Amino acid sequence: MRTAPPVIAGTPPQRPHRAAISVALGLWDDRPPEEALETARLADTLGFDGLWVGERETWDASVLATAILYCTRRIPLTLGPLPSAVRDPVLIARAAASVAHLAKGREVSIAIGAGSPAMVSQWHGRDHRRPAVTLRESAQALRQLLAGKRTDLSGEMIHTHGYRLMLDPPVCPLTIAAFGPRALRSAAAEADRVVFALVTAQTAAELAEQLASEAAAIHRSRPRVAVWVPVAATAGPGVGRQQKQAAVEQVRGLVARYLAAPGYGEMFTRAGFGDVVDYARSDPRPRLRELIEATPTALVEQIAIFGDRDEIREGLRSYMAAALQGVAEQDASHAEVAVLPCSTSYDPAGEHTLEVLRALRTAE
Repeated sequence: MRTAPPVIAGTPPQRPHRAAISVALGLWDDRPPEEALETARLADTLGFDGLWVGERETWDASVLATAILYCTRRIPLTLGPLPSAVRDPVLIARAAASVAHLAKGREVSIAIGAGSPAMVSQWHGRDHRRPAVTLRESAQALRQLLAGKRTDLSGEMIHTHGYRLMLDPPVCPLTIAAFGPRALRSAAAEADRVVFALVTAQTAAELAEQLASEAAAIHRSRPRVAVWVPVAATAGPGVGRQQKQAAVEQVRGLVARYLAAPGYGEMFTRAGFGDVVDYARSDPRPRLRELIEATPTALVEQIAIFGDRDEIREGLRSYMAAALQGVAEQDASHAEVAVLPCSTSYDPAGEHTLEVLRALRTAE
């Protein structure tokens, strides 16, 4: 069996000297599950730099990624972020190696995150104590597996010994989703790429600076930063007013799930929505439908990009600039924006939005 060389922290594969624009599947719960495959096909055909394949209430990430291999030709895949408290390092590495084996040379990467308390504790009944420690130790075990070694880790939260991948390990960067100070510290030490999901451009810039400080403290270069941003082309020729309303409602349903989450609540409070956060954290906790109804459109617009081609361009530039904070040389290859294209009855699979984004990339 060929043994893949280890991925060394801080030295991800060579990238073009420009900021990457990738596509993240929204897995919207108000749309047909199979539509994710069409979004993936469009992302591949239109030439985007990568595709993030996560999992929520519908698809298992590795199953969806395998199906995507057979309806796309070249787009690199990132599995995740997968919750490290739910999927142990062996499961994560084996899933990635399985998809990579079927991909026949196409890059398949791994992303891990802490997962939400609801996902980890309520859905799966797993321990969600010390999520930053779980993240760090999961990353350390994944390093062993990606280097073709047998696992040998006795951590505070992760314990694994004696397992080695029989399939060739994928040669890929390791991505960590981070938000709070402890998670950022773990990511600075272990990640090749760090992703910030559903944050304002200002918060993304602050997190990138904090990440750079944590990395400098241990004499590492700041990892590459990706930012997940919902995007919808909701203005311009042939676009009706209903299209923006539908896209805003879709993102509103996503944002409402994060109102009470640690870190996110504080971010929304700083943005002027403390009353909504207080309501989300009140006892007894409001139901999801009540939270959706209480989430103002102005809050939704803080973490998403809606508008015509020019407005989308400016929004992307803001997030690109945020992702470059803490990088002295301002090399654009250190930044990535992962767009979550809204998918509505007015823009199925996000096709129109992705075509607008492709046109913006072509024009630059």
